[in-house]
Amino acid sequence: MSELRILLAGATGTIGRAVAAELAGRGHDVTCLVRHDPGDLPQAAQASLAVPDGARFDAVVSCIASRTGVATDAWAVDHRANLAVLETARACDATRFVLLSAICVQKPELAFQHAKLAFEGDLRASGLDWTIVRPTAFFKSLSGQVARVRAGKPFLVFGNGRATACKPIGDRDLAAFIADTLIDPSARNAILPIGGPGPAITPLDQVAILSDLLDRPVKTKHLPTRMMDAIVAGLTLAGRVVPRLRAKAELARIGRYYSRESMLVWDAATRTYDADATPEYGAETLRDHYAALLDGRRVHDAGHQQVFRPARADGAKQRSGT
Repeated sequence: MSELRILLAGATGTIGRAVAAELAGRGHDVTCLVRHDPGDLPQAAQASLAVPDGARFDAVVSCIASRTGVATDAWAVDHRANLAVLETARACDATRFVLLSAICVQKPELAFQHAKLAFEGDLRASGLDWTIVRPTAFFKSLSGQVARVRAGKPFLVFGNGRATACKPIGDRDLAAFIADTLIDPSARNAILPIGGPGPAITPLDQVAILSDLLDRPVKTKHLPTRMMDAIVAGLTLAGRVVPRLRAKAELARIGRYYSRESMLVWDAATRTYDADATPEYGAETLRDHYAALLDGRRVHDAGHQQVFRPARADGAKQRSGT
């Protein structure tokens, strides 16, 4: 395989770091376009705050995504920032553009989903060869309750715990899949949903995995799905009076969406999610990830994506980052 000159945007994010390591490990010449300290990027990857004049790349990979998903952040990052990366790709004579998107854009209800879809449309009309990768759930998005369960607290589920499912994919497996698309002719001008190794996993399946790994029953607490409706309604109403609550209302809408929708391929004809039609890739399973978290080989850090925050040992309340 010949070496490619690749410009990678979003290399300081969780998936971006894995993609940088994968591309560099395959011998590609990787330049990472970053906004902050490049931190633990692989030594083989260069880091830059701006593309040097006269730089030329064979392909651009964008892993940038809004951190919160609220409207202002989503349109600024998922759409406008990606448009800037697209213009950079044209200026640097790149002929390929690989975009990391999300499978949830199949049923768009939220601001960040519409922003992602808007850029997907811009990319498809750009004249470049493109690939849009739409992964299912990430391991980190299903790890927010591991600490509370380890501490003896119940695992929180909405409804009966089996209404939603996904095929979560690990960072390294997703990075390898993205790297594969750069050299796979069938990936050109294609939208590619992708999940990890099956079968599809429900919240109660997560409970079963944790029970087995901890060698004890894990308690569950079932929350009514209508509870999210009440939270959204209350914050939306309050946001009309207190502007800062509008973002919290949008975050609540995001939480409600994920409490009701599966992260699998959506069959528009039957209006159902299809686990069998959701492609699988890689070898690492959610069980492997949970085992690594429980024995300390891996640390969970979902940042702004964390929903369930474990209580501090001193009993003090934790404040989410902004």
